[in-house]
Amino acid sequence: MPTGKIIKALSGFYYVKSGNQIFQCRGRGVFRKRKITPLVGDEIEFEESNPNEGYILDIKQRKNELKRPPVANVDQAIIVVSAAEPDFHPFLLDRFLVLVESKHIEPAICVTKMDLVKEKQEELVASYIEDYKNLGYEVVAGSSKNEGGIHEVLPLFQDKTSVIAGQSGVGKSSLLNAIHPDLNIETNDISHSLGRGKHTTRHIELIEMNGGLVADTPGFSSLDLTEIELEELSSCFPEMVKRQNSCKFRGCLHLNEPRCAVKEAVDTNQIPSYRYDSYLQIAEEIKNRKPRY
Repeated sequence: MPTGKIIKALSGFYYVKSGNQIFQCRGRGVFRKRKITPLVGDEIEFEESNPNEGYILDIKQRKNELKRPPVANVDQAIIVVSAAEPDFHPFLLDRFLVLVESKHIEPAICVTKMDLVKEKQEELVASYIEDYKNLGYEVVAGSSKNEGGIHEVLPLFQDKTSVIAGQSGVGKSSLLNAIHPDLNIETNDISHSLGRGKHTTRHIELIEMNGGLVADTPGFSSLDLTEIELEELSSCFPEMVKRQNSCKFRGCLHLNEPRCAVKEAVDTNQIPSYRYDSYLQIAEEIKNRKPRY
C-alpha cells in the first residue's frame, strides 16, 4: 500500500507527495462518518486509482495538530518577533512559546528589524536575546534590509516541517515572501476596524525549503490558551521543568508553595524575573477562565 504526506488541501482534493510524485487524492466517505478531516501534514496510506490520482484509505496517528493554520505533525514553530516597530515584548513572546510548547512543537525565535532599534534600546534587546538563548531556545536575529532575516532563518528549516507564527506587523509575511517570492502575501495590510493584520488564504500548502517543509501561510496570530490547564502550565517553561524535582512538594505550581526551587531561582536571578511574571500572568488568566461545558 503506497504511503505519503499531504502537502496541499484544495477544494476537496488532497495533494499527496509519495517519493518524487504528487498524487491528487480524495478522502473516503469513512472519514466523514468518523468526523475526521485529513489535514495538510498528515502521513497517510492511499490507493492509486488512475495515474497520479487516488483515494486516501488511512490517516496515521498525528503527533500534533494546529487549528490555524490547519496543519498536522508540525516539528517546529518559528516565532517571529520584532526588535522595533512594534517594540520587543517578552510577555507576548512568552505567550507564543507557551502555546507552542503545549502542542509539543519545538519553538525557534526569529527577531526581525534589528536595524530599527533605537540606540538606548539596543542593550535591552540584546540582553533579552541572550536570556532566551540561555533558556535553551534557538534564537536568530535579522534586519529589515534582508527581508526580515531570511539568511539567518534558512538553516532552521532543514529536515523539519515548520510553521511561522507571531503577532501582526512583526514581519511574518515579509519572511514568507522572501522564502518563496511566488506567494505574494500582502504585507502591512492592517484592518483598522479589527486592529489586526488581515491574511486570507484559499488553501494551505507545505512548500519545500532548504531541505524541509514550511506552511505557506502565517500561523496563529491570536493566542488562544483555553486548552492549557494550570497544572500543565509550568511544563511549557523549560527552566521550570529543569527544577521541578527540586521543589519540596510534588506537583508544585510555583505560586505560593514553600521551598519552591523555581521561586528560589527567580530570587537569585537564575530565572529572569520577567519570565516568572509571564508565568504568573498566564496562571492568573487560566484561573479566571470561565468553565467550559
